[in-house]
Amino acid sequence: MIFDLEETRAILRMIETEHLDIRTVTLGISLRGCITDDLSRTAERVHAHITRTGAKLADVAREVQGAFGVPIVNKRISVTPMALIGEPSGARSYVPLAQSLDRAAAELGIDYIAGFSALVEKGMTPGDAVLIDSIPEALAVTDRVCASINVATTRAGINMDAIYTMGHVIKQLAENTAERGGIGCAKLVCFANMPEDNPFVAGANHGVGEGGSVINVGVSGPGVVLSALRRLREAGNRPSLTDVAETIKRMSFKVTRAGELIGREVARRLGGDVRFGIVDLSLAPTPALGDSVAEILEVMGLERTGCPGTTAALALLTDAVKKGGAMATSHVGGLSGAFIPVSEDHDMIAAVEVGALSLEKLEAMTAVCSVGLDMVAVPGDTSPATLSAILADEIAIGVFNNKTTAVRIIPVPGKAVGDKVVYGGLLGEAPIMPVSRFRPDAFIAMGGRIPAPIISLRN
Repeated sequence: MIFDLEETRAILRMIETEHLDIRTVTLGISLRGCITDDLSRTAERVHAHITRTGAKLADVAREVQGAFGVPIVNKRISVTPMALIGEPSGARSYVPLAQSLDRAAAELGIDYIAGFSALVEKGMTPGDAVLIDSIPEALAVTDRVCASINVATTRAGINMDAIYTMGHVIKQLAENTAERGGIGCAKLVCFANMPEDNPFVAGANHGVGEGGSVINVGVSGPGVVLSALRRLREAGNRPSLTDVAETIKRMSFKVTRAGELIGREVARRLGGDVRFGIVDLSLAPTPALGDSVAEILEVMGLERTGCPGTTAALALLTDAVKKGGAMATSHVGGLSGAFIPVSEDHDMIAAVEVGALSLEKLEAMTAVCSVGLDMVAVPGDTSPATLSAILADEIAIGVFNNKTTAVRIIPVPGKAVGDKVVYGGLLGEAPIMPVSRFRPDAFIAMGGRIPAPIISLRN
């Protein structure tokens, strides 16, 4: 791949003035060779393999950042779903595996390590059940470990037994990290149609169809798109939504090219068996001013994100991002679209605070963008059944629309509507959002599976 001089200059301008950065360079590592019938030995082999394979990741990322002037915000590692790695041991807790992952990440200077995961869309093996039961303790006693559970696919339907269980897991995890605002729940996500090459935490994992080690890149470019749309409006003409879509496509192309450049260079410098994998085309916001997805929607003409028209505007944005990005790289993967994490987007936070954006409107928005209900804080007294029902609603959107969607929800202990929880850094801060006072307990308690939709019959 060849980058010409003008393309390089454009990338530099975006870095200097428009908040362009590489949100994450994620090294995926297969751990299938670490499996033994003894959990302690497996944990030792996991630690050794990760520290050996990822030994140069942090240094190489810093070198590439210095050489190209492109900020790389996070260095991350994703691993094979740990339920697969732990099951042959017959152990009743996988907390030692999580601690082994955490120790390896700390030694390597890695921000997060993800893959404490299970795939239970159709049922649970004993290993899956052990991993899920281990989550409340595992994420409470570690700092950098992230967990994800795939509870549904369009081909399999929705595992409501797993969703029932996850409501209780989320509640317990929040209580186990109550002194830190339930932050453990910020490291746990429940998926429908979870991809195998996602570079973004908490949902990253190294799928079983992936190679031994691979570099996947996630780019953060809302500021670039926002600046371009402001220039379009200030040009004096009255732009149409077609003009808006074309502008977003062009900017998305440039942002994705930057991600491709960095990803390939990191993979090259790591050498060995490491290969470049994918660029995730997503627009991922940060709490910084001018780096907001919600601001982009408001520049399109919405008074506040959440008002009527928001879902349509977000649909336009997501589609244009994908179309522009897909022309910039032959290797698209991950989640790809527009992220709407409430706590990580300053304008999204403001929309909640003034009453423009509700949980129900967020749910509608997730039908047309990547991911789903992300970094949503709700009252600490929200019941496990209500949490499960919120999961079920969002997961159904993904299954019946044949798309990836997910939930990262935090029932913040001791907090009520009107309060706020502050995490800092990329996690930002979140106003506590109200949930319905009406109960779904009987529905959730029925369990079983919601069958796959008719669109799954595509053989």
